[in-house]
Order: sequence, then C-alpha cells, then structure tokens
Amino acid sequence: MAKRTLVTAALPYANGPLHLGHLAGAYLPADLFVRFQRLKGNDIVFICGSDEHGVPITLAAEKEGVTPQDIVDRFHQINKDAFEQFGISFDYFGRTSSETHKKTSQDFFKTLLEKDVFVQKSEQQLYDAKADMFLPDRYVKGTCPVCGFDEAYGDQCEKCGTSLSPSELKNPKSVLTGDIPELRETSHWFLPLGDFQPWLDEWIGGKSDWKQNVIGQCKSWLKSGLSDRAVTRDLRWGVPVPVEGSEGKVLYVWFDAPIGYISTTKEWAQERGNPDEWKTYWQDSDSRLLHFIGKDNIVFHCIMFPSMLKAHGDFVIPDNVPANEFLNLEGKKLSTSRGWAVWLHEYLENFEPDYLRYVLGTTLPETKDSDFSWKDFQTRSNSELADILGNFLFRTLSFTDRYFDGQVPELSNPDSQINEVLKQIMSLKDNIENAYEKFQFREAIQLSMNLARLGNKYFTEMEPWHLRKNDLQKCGDVLHVCLQISAAISIIFDPITPKKMEQLRASLGITEFSFDTIQKQMLKPGTKITQGEILFKKIEDQQVEQQLEKLEKTTKAASPTLEEEQNWPEIKAETDYPSFMTNDLRTGKIIEAEKVAKSKKLLKLSVDLGFETRTIVSGIAEFFTPEEVLGKKVVIVANLAPRKIMNIESQGMILMAQNNDQTLKLVESHGEPGSPIS
Repeated sequence: MAKRTLVTAALPYANGPLHLGHLAGAYLPADLFVRFQRLKGNDIVFICGSDEHGVPITLAAEKEGVTPQDIVDRFHQINKDAFEQFGISFDYFGRTSSETHKKTSQDFFKTLLEKDVFVQKSEQQLYDAKADMFLPDRYVKGTCPVCGFDEAYGDQCEKCGTSLSPSELKNPKSVLTGDIPELRETSHWFLPLGDFQPWLDEWIGGKSDWKQNVIGQCKSWLKSGLSDRAVTRDLRWGVPVPVEGSEGKVLYVWFDAPIGYISTTKEWAQERGNPDEWKTYWQDSDSRLLHFIGKDNIVFHCIMFPSMLKAHGDFVIPDNVPANEFLNLEGKKLSTSRGWAVWLHEYLENFEPDYLRYVLGTTLPETKDSDFSWKDFQTRSNSELADILGNFLFRTLSFTDRYFDGQVPELSNPDSQINEVLKQIMSLKDNIENAYEKFQFREAIQLSMNLARLGNKYFTEMEPWHLRKNDLQKCGDVLHVCLQISAAISIIFDPITPKKMEQLRASLGITEFSFDTIQKQMLKPGTKITQGEILFKKIEDQQVEQQLEKLEKTTKAASPTLEEEQNWPEIKAETDYPSFMTNDLRTGKIIEAEKVAKSKKLLKLSVDLGFETRTIVSGIAEFFTPEEVLGKKVVIVANLAPRKIMNIESQGMILMAQNNDQTLKLVESHGEPGSPIS
C-alpha cells in the first residue's frame, strides 16, 4: 500500500434523502475499506460532501416554490446527520456551494483556460423568452424521434433510453412555462476529450487490477470514440464562469462536482489548522487516490475527471475506482419517483445501524446487481448476527462471569485441538486482510463471520456446562480459547459493526487495539471481564411486516394511480391472420453483448440467426447486464425495417414481456437459431 491514501465517495445530490442503493453503491464499501485501513494504522483520509449544483436541484426548488439554496441546505443536513448515525466515518463532509469550492473550481477552470485546453464554440440552443433563460436539457420536453414517446426529456427518452439533445425532440416545450422555445445563439467552452483518448487508452489499458465491470464500461466509451464535452452551461445556479462577459453562465455540474473532492480536502486541512496539508494527498506522487462510486458514475471518474486532472497537471491521477453495480429492492429496481425505496433516515428510526451495515455488506453489488429484501434482512440478522455471533459472545462472557469470577482463566493444558483453533484465528485474519485489500468486502464479512462460527462450534462441542462439574481446569482452557476468539472478533468486526464492537471491547477490557494486535492470545489471564448485554436481539416478524406495509404505502402515495397502472393493458385493435403473418419472428442466439456508450438503457447485441449475424440495439440495459444475456435464445422480429439508434444501425427487435412493476423479461425460445416462430 502507498504511504498515504485519499478515499473519496461519490458526492450525493442534495435534492433528496439517501436510500439503500446509495449506501450499497458507494458509501458502505468506502467506509468498510477506510475503517480497515485505520485498523492497520495506515495514513488514510476519507472525503465526501453534498453535490449542490445542477438541474436536479433547480427542478426540486421550482417544484416546491423555494430557492435552490433552501433545497441544498435542507438535504445537506439530513444526509450529513444520517451518515453520522449510520457510522459512515468521513474525515470531512463538505458541500459544493461553499466559497472554498467556488474558488477552487474557478481556479481549476482558469488554469485549463490559460493552458489553451478548452475549445470555445457558438451554437444554437433553445430559449424560453417568457422565463428569460436558455433551457437546460431537462427543462425541455417533447416527442422522442426514435420511439414517439411524447414526454421525452431533452437529454434522454425515459421510455426507450435513447440519449438525446433538445434540438432532436419533436414539438419541444418549455417545462417552465409550457411555451414553445426559440433557438438563440450562445457560446460555451468544451473539453476536447478526444485529445486525451491516446493517454486514456494506455492508462486504462494498464489497469489489470481494476474491476472488470469498470474496465468494460470504460473500453465501451473509448471504442465509440470521445468527443468534445461542454464544461459550461447557461444556468442561474452553480459556480459562475470566471470570464468577463460570461454573466448567466456556470460551470457544468459534471465539471465542478469532482473538483469538490479537492475543495473538500482543502476545508478538511483548514479545519485541522494546517491549510497546506491537502497538498500532501493531492499533489504528492507518493499518495494514491481511490474513488468509491456506483456504476452510473464510472465514465465521470474514469474518463472525464482523469482527463481534467491530466490537463491541469498539478494533481495525482486516480489509482483505482472500485465501482459497484446497482442494488434492487424486493426484486424490483429502486425508484424514488415511484416511492420504491428504503430511506436511510427512516431506517434509523426503527433499527440500529449495525444490523444494516452487516446485512447490506453481505449483499453488496460488487460485480453484478444484487437485491435487498426485508425478509433476508430479518433472516441474516437473526440467524447470523443473533444466533451465531451474538450467541457465542453472550455464552462466553456470561459463563466466564458466572463460573470464573469474571476473569480470563489460565490456559493450563493447550492440547492439539486448542492449538488448531488458535491457529485458525491467525489464518482467518490473513484471509480477511487480503479480501479488504482487493475490495472484496462481501468475502471479508463472510470470513469475519466464519471466526464467530469457529467460536460457536468450539463452545458447543466442548460443552463447558458439563466440564465445569467434572474438569474445571479443562473448562477454564475452553473459556480461555473462547475469550481469545471474542477479543479477535472485537477487532475484526470493527469495520462492519463498529458500535457493537465498541461495546464488546468495553466488556473485554480492551482499550488499545489495532489489526496487528490480533494474536492467538490477546487477553492475559486474570483480565477482568464484564458480562454486558446481549449485543444482537432478534428482528421480529411484526417489525418486518411494518416495513413491507410502509413500502407499499409510500409507493401508492407516490403513484396514486398505481392500482390502475397495474391492470394489464387492454388488448389492441383486432387484426387479421394475413396481417399478423407479415411479421417474421425468428429464434436468435445472443453471441455478443455490450453497453452502448452515453446511454444508461441500451445494449448492443450481436444475434446469430443461423444464416447470418445481426446487430440489434435493445433498451434493456437497466434490467440485464451484457453477461446475463450472453448465450440466451430469444425471439426477434426479423423483417423490421433497420433504423439508427445512437448512430448504430439496429437490424431487428428483440421481443420482451413487461410485468406490472415495469420490469422486463426475455421472451425465450428453445428452437435453433434462425428457426421461424409461428
């Protein structure tokens, strides 16, 4: 590991509260890693803050009839408090509306401007005369030119997933006034990403230790070729462009938000009374920079921000970006607009944080999307935290308190079984360390629980309740070993369940500790032990039922017409047999699949029809990863006229079934590739 490490977690938008998907994507993995490195005694700083600029903030403000500052002030505090209660151990949590961030972002922009990095272009953009402003992409709605959906936004069609520009919409209207906008000329600065592609190809190509999902998405973007990207926009909320005559223009949020990592580190250093300390982590080549993010932020942290840092020249480049995939909820995609989410601040009103830290940690979407369910939360809390970990610790400490005067017994006769059990403590310790260093947190948590399983199994097999009656010395040996395992657990579980482990160490009399203090025998004979309380109580059925009912209520509240929406759509107008038979349905086998750059919803598929291979662009990326559809035999419309989607000619359509919850399922076939379906 490098001499020092700076860890950042994606800046959460301050336009709403945090939900479990946010935690699983960036914040819990980052915190597990940071807490472990602190246990190792390594120099590590953990930085984050609220992302307080951009169109989502202004949209939320206009919806509520308040100012953008009102919105960000409210949610910055809500999220900051929730992070603290959940145990996310930031060294500093800042905000991008601060004066330090404003100056840092403007200085960064001016440096690139002085180096002649930017390209300045004039272009026609939609303007709302009544609102007296140029319209950002999300302020324009119209008809999608690809699928005909009449509520498409100016940046993307929510129905087919096609990335758009406002000028491509048919019948565009202003979201603000409903008026038809007019085209006016405006000028902006662009970062020519194509200039950095040779460097990016080499840099990313050399990252053999990065996650494959990260590498795959980066290579998909690079394969499509990088184009100029605007770094300024016409908007009233944001960091003003520091160029004379640029009134009404701000830095694009994608440009200023990652600079927030730098400005927040500056504020951390100022708070510590050493204003220049931030330079040690950002400008010293012996420091490494790690970004913990969700997969929707990969391109910004692996292509755009590194290009900015490279162009500037005074900062370290990210060493790794261990991005996670998405977390689903009860088998469905999380949707804040439909109320299908579990909000962190509401969870904390009902349960202790360490239960969720453990359960969510065991289901992190490290390499593919994963699912959180309340039943699984209950099962893991009860069968693992309570029945294995909690049961072992309570039995060990209460038995010691009752029969050995609350003191660690001597180890009088360490036989081969005892030596083997103590040896396994060290073996698990090494494996856990290896998992953390590789960002394999699910494995680290499983191995940590294996230590509790080891102790629970040993305690049960040795039956100290019988030994105390006929072999007190042997009973003391057993309790000595179980107490040493308990001491190791109090440290090994510290990144996962920090509040509970603090309680456990208090019971064991452990005041100073680190990962390296974990040994076969940490507690000296005679050390005073207090029984303490049961650390993990069971989650009752009623508690889970309440959460499921609450989820249903919030969903209905967010979508009052949900019941009507859940009815199956009416049968379409009647057709005749000859008309139906004009559709040529064939079995196709998907032999290649990749994400389409600049689109969240599209996959580019190569489909084997037996007699030929076709390229088909399908809007299923939010429901399937490329790996999940490879090898699938599907039904395609083979005689559909080709059309260009995202500059890719799509030669057909894959048939899908859409469930009531809007999820998609493949219509699969057991026929040979090319076989007709009739």
